[in-house]
Amino acid sequence: MVSCSRVLLRKYGDFIDNLRLFTRGGSGGMGYPRLGGEGGKGGDVWVVAHNKMTLKQLKDKYPQKRFVAGEGANSRVSALKGSKGKDCEIPVPLGISITDENGKIIGELNKEKDRILVAEGGLGGKLLTNFLPLKGQKRVIHLDLKLIADIGLVGFPNAGKSSLLSKISHAKPAIADYAFTTLKPELGKIMYNDFKQISVADLPGLIEGAHMNKGMGHKFLKHIERTKQLLFVVDVSGFQLSSQTQYRTAFETILLLSKELELYREELQTKPVLLAVNKMDLPDAQDKFHVLMNQLQNPKDFLHLFEKNMIPERTVEFQHIIPISAVTGEGIGELKNCIRKSLDEHTNQENDAYHKKQLLNLRISNTISYSELPSKNAVTSARIDIT
Repeated sequence: MVSCSRVLLRKYGDFIDNLRLFTRGGSGGMGYPRLGGEGGKGGDVWVVAHNKMTLKQLKDKYPQKRFVAGEGANSRVSALKGSKGKDCEIPVPLGISITDENGKIIGELNKEKDRILVAEGGLGGKLLTNFLPLKGQKRVIHLDLKLIADIGLVGFPNAGKSSLLSKISHAKPAIADYAFTTLKPELGKIMYNDFKQISVADLPGLIEGAHMNKGMGHKFLKHIERTKQLLFVVDVSGFQLSSQTQYRTAFETILLLSKELELYREELQTKPVLLAVNKMDLPDAQDKFHVLMNQLQNPKDFLHLFEKNMIPERTVEFQHIIPISAVTGEGIGELKNCIRKSLDEHTNQENDAYHKKQLLNLRISNTISYSELPSKNAVTSARIDIT
């Protein structure tokens, strides 16, 4: 058995979720003063999103982490207009946020082939620059990966998230009998009979104090931001990290998970949330599940029993609550159906909101256009004046 402290000290496998890069646009080419020739502009540096790319692959391929575009061609007798320098492209995975050295956001890349200019090439020599070329822009940038997935699994260590992911998808995460099995996010896809696919991210187990960056803290809480919905996975028997920490019931676990998300970023609580109550194959699981349901349906009857700092400002309202066993497969089919239903409902709501907004904009546009037309009386009086 591996101790929790030793696991925490280990590196997070091969997973990398941030990189610091040096970029520089190419210098412009020399002008040709005697004939008025212009040098070519220096190449630009672009960051481009690719489906099958990882930051680990980027770091391995470019260990120096320097990206410099090509120089513009000099103007010459045979080509008075120098050609542009070669652009430099930095391949990155989807879900990248790019910031400069001061933390200012440059942009985000969320779709295949999305691209952002990060360092512009210098102008070629021309009359405006006394035919002398300008150097390219230098910029240090930070690439920050936040996973993009439909569903994010959230739970304390040993809740059974890895086992659940392997059960509902084709992912094969490493599973072991100790806390912090998952040291890096795992992605899987749920495949439905009509060929619909839903992506699921298993995020490493949180611990109390994660919002203060304890344990894996912010390193993985940020990935929750890039999921459409959350799936809380809770052990029906409760949770205890170690013999030195306090035992928490399933209800307490839900309160603490909600509180960690709230303290990290309140907006996370606006996401739709489902609840999977795991390990229903254990003895007395049914009785414990009934107790939990009573607590969830009547939370105000129990909140006074807990410390104030444990209670979230908003009580989470779950779209669906599904008892499951990732070991026996109990409830897995229903869970997959509920995930699909919840996402479809959310998509329909978003589409309805979009169409209503478009209709409102159209009405406003028509109202403005109509109000700009001269009234019938104005036209009549104009005719009277003329005659």
